[in-house]
Amino acid sequence: MSKAEIVVEAERILDAAHEAGVPLRLMGGLAVYAHSEEIPEPLRRSYDDIDLATTKKAGRRTSELLVALGYEPSKEFNALHGARRLLFRDPANERKLDVFVDSFVMCHTIPITGRLELDERTIPLAELLLTKLQVVELTDKDVRDIATLLNEHDVGSADDNTINGDFIARLTADDWGLWRTLKLNLERVHDQIETLSLDAAAKGRVVERAHALWERIEREPKSRKWRVRDRVGDRKRWYEVPDEVRR
Repeated sequence: MSKAEIVVEAERILDAAHEAGVPLRLMGGLAVYAHSEEIPEPLRRSYDDIDLATTKKAGRRTSELLVALGYEPSKEFNALHGARRLLFRDPANERKLDVFVDSFVMCHTIPITGRLELDERTIPLAELLLTKLQVVELTDKDVRDIATLLNEHDVGSADDNTINGDFIARLTADDWGLWRTLKLNLERVHDQIETLSLDAAAKGRVVERAHALWERIEREPKSRKWRVRDRVGDRKRWYEVPDEVRR
């Protein structure tokens, strides 16, 4: 039976997936929470839903596992979109559970399952940060999650407890639209961090790491496809509208 406390419930799902050998990883705000030792009060926020990632090969086993854990599948949605996304409902707690298959498709498409082996519980930090930075219309929760990740984790060339800036830079070097949205959002984070009641040290870390990430992105050699799209610039919409993606 599902647990009322959402963090405990997410842990229950991950434990069951590990025991069953199903490659399921946490993403979204709960994954940010899982990677944080202590979130400063100004960055804390509520968590309403559980977001997960799995591989295309494990889609059926993921569905079977979640049904066994008490979740109700959205049969029509899953039949139509199951190759890239699965929806479930927790009837006991009136919560939604979202499973992204292979890629995270919203404003931009982010590959999220190619490096699942790097972390036993969540998608890697670089991919986790990208799922937040790819949002064109940032919400307050998105800003808090981005700031939390940058406050807790340095930007470097490796993974583990570090945000792999080189991995992010390689993706943006071949995708002008993703590059454009990250530029927009890193600038927003720089501006909006001043509105949060963080101490000076935390603000400094967030700004410094956002800047370090952008420097890595900018110095990565861009592909021919990127350069061609750059000539068009903002005259053409460079992102998808999530409602269109869901339809």
